[in-house]
Amino acid sequence: MTPEEYSIREIAELGGVSRRTIRYYVQEGLLPPPHGLGRGARYDRGHLERLLLIKDFQEQGRTLQEVRQALGAGGATDNSPRASASVPAPVSRSRWTRLEILPGLELQVSKARQIPSAAKLAELVEWCERHFRYEEEGSDG
Repeated sequence: MTPEEYSIREIAELGGVSRRTIRYYVQEGLLPPPHGLGRGARYDRGHLERLLLIKDFQEQGRTLQEVRQALGAGGATDNSPRASASVPAPVSRSRWTRLEILPGLELQVSKARQIPSAAKLAELVEWCERHFRYEEEGSDG
């Protein structure tokens, strides 16, 4: 396997989707078929770029039908990531960890930041419990 070839597991991990999603996108013509069959099937850089583009569209709230239209009718056979002039440049990505502090209240922490210790998080939960009232308590604010 060359550096620009990926197994289905690798492309799924790089794209942040399941292997089942990859297969579904191929079946629906959103992604071109892999090179080869079965365990020998390989995906290339074009597949990965197109997969990331599909994810960008979905993160913008577009349906798969809208994604299909934006990518152009020849999506199943065109292996270039930019099948249509209407396709925007990919959105930059970053990883975040979501921590539920209380029901309906969460803290999002960038992977660039260290998550506080359990003791500090417990202090934060206590503070939030005091300052965020629940509707059932009859609070006006």
